[in-house]
Amino acid sequence: MRQIRRNKSQQSNRSGALTVEFALVVPLLFLFFFAQLEFSRANMIRNMITTACYEGARAGVVPGATADQIRASAQNILDIAGVSVSEITVTPSVVTTETTVVTVTIDVPLDDNSWIIPRYFIGQSFTDSVTLDRERMDLMVF
Repeated sequence: MRQIRRNKSQQSNRSGALTVEFALVVPLLFLFFFAQLEFSRANMIRNMITTACYEGARAGVVPGATADQIRASAQNILDIAGVSVSEITVTPSVVTTETTVVTVTIDVPLDDNSWIIPRYFIGQSFTDSVTLDRERMDLMVF
């Protein structure tokens, strides 16, 4: 059996090319990796806002619910996702027995809720809103 011998001069010339290729490819890999993380985080926040709006509105349709209870219910869902900065608006601001619908609107700026330094969503925010009819005691039949 014949053995193939490599020329040592060819091998040493190749190691410089490997270093250059590595230096060119690694920044692109990091860019794609961090972009994927940031887009995944943005998608998670978008879905959690929808869920928080719905849960807040559900808390508001029950007779006797207050706007503070509605905000707290929505904020509990946002806390699960680690959303630290958000604006939760309940319409009407004072829920009474005559209130027929409750609307919960949540606005989350992505600048303040990013996980990593390269921010792909500078100045962007997600907003969602859910409106549900309230349950009224005078309409209930027992």
